[in-house]
Amino acid sequence: MQVNTLIHARWIIPVEPDDRVLEHHSLAIKDGRIVAIIPSQEAREQYQADTTIELNDHALIPGLINAHTHAAMNLLRGLADDLPLMDWLNKHIWPAESRWVNEEFVLDGSELAIAEMLRSGTTCFNDMYFFPNITARVAAQAGIRAMVGLIVLDFPTIWAEDADQYIEKGLQVFDQYKDDNLIHTAFAPHAPYTVSDQPLQRIQTLADELNIPLHIHLHETISEIQHSLEHYQQRPLARLQQLGLVSPQLIAVHMTQLEEDEITLMTDYQAHVVHCPESNLKLASGFCPLQKLIKAGVNVALGTDGAASNNDLDMLSEMRSAALLAKGVANDASAVPAHQALRMATINGARALGLDQEIGSLECGKWADITAIQLDDIETGPVYNPISQLVYAASRDKVSDVWVNGKHLLKERQLTTLNSDKIIHKARAWRDKIAQ
Repeated sequence: MQVNTLIHARWIIPVEPDDRVLEHHSLAIKDGRIVAIIPSQEAREQYQADTTIELNDHALIPGLINAHTHAAMNLLRGLADDLPLMDWLNKHIWPAESRWVNEEFVLDGSELAIAEMLRSGTTCFNDMYFFPNITARVAAQAGIRAMVGLIVLDFPTIWAEDADQYIEKGLQVFDQYKDDNLIHTAFAPHAPYTVSDQPLQRIQTLADELNIPLHIHLHETISEIQHSLEHYQQRPLARLQQLGLVSPQLIAVHMTQLEEDEITLMTDYQAHVVHCPESNLKLASGFCPLQKLIKAGVNVALGTDGAASNNDLDMLSEMRSAALLAKGVANDASAVPAHQALRMATINGARALGLDQEIGSLECGKWADITAIQLDDIETGPVYNPISQLVYAASRDKVSDVWVNGKHLLKERQLTTLNSDKIIHKARAWRDKIAQ
């Protein structure tokens, strides 16, 4: 049988079924989709390929899914570190955005972020930022899969004047990409403290009509809870439930401030949580009760947040932090084992975005979104358990190759659709302007 690409690997970790490792297996790609995962000897006998790749020291995993980003904020990386969230936002980030954010900023920042994500093994990201049409265009040109957030706020910014205009401009982006293979959309009201009841209700109605997710920061800090109690006499999640927003479409980001009944509520409504451990640690926002959520049956994905509060978009690092932090918070070394952390960064992210029938695991029929990671090396060897090595030992410099829809976007550490030198040059130019 003729195929486009045949990859022979030391290990294949499909994620589905869970905690499984296939040794000396090969993966065949035809027309952008996975058509076979079989022992390498059988693959050599059964398939002829336009391109054959030998990865004798590598593991193939599903492309990592970053379920919460603010991609263009890469240009603000390191601008205001070591500050509490609201000081960071009100006194530094929002003023900088007010002065500098425009279409060019979002274009250049998105390119920088996408280049970093591809070199870190990420093949899909869920974004929330201004000018989602620009981020979508950059992602499509680079060949990475993206869900761009149709952001909504009550107050004016360079993107829109009021909530109605945010929604109308978001609907235009939805219409532009509704049939696109790579680019998807989600409504992205920023947070309960920046969006009032009426637009939230309208967003939920539209999300139901269009069958797209609803992506929001929620229960991120104790000050958010206090603000909600003072202004609405109820906690934010209860308010969203009352407005009809708690549903299987809900992607709730952070969730560091949760009571037992709220975990039950998330379970009952089959809503999703995106855990951002490194950003939460850096901003001292609190600890997401990860083990409790998982035990309750809540689907938990992983995100990096933006590079202005992390300060990277490294999902391998995020997996390690999530697993280690969960053990410390639960006082249980068996909490969130390595294979569960890998699921959070792959199939759980796909499920949160409503894309788990297409991506998130290496299975025949799914899109060939694949990351290759060198494991048998100085920093990661010897390899007893490849999944443990991925989560606890591997770093993003071990990512050698990345495919999205079977297209080779990172080849032996070199980006194939983006110009690294130009991206770095533009990032330095923005630094010089912003620093002044």
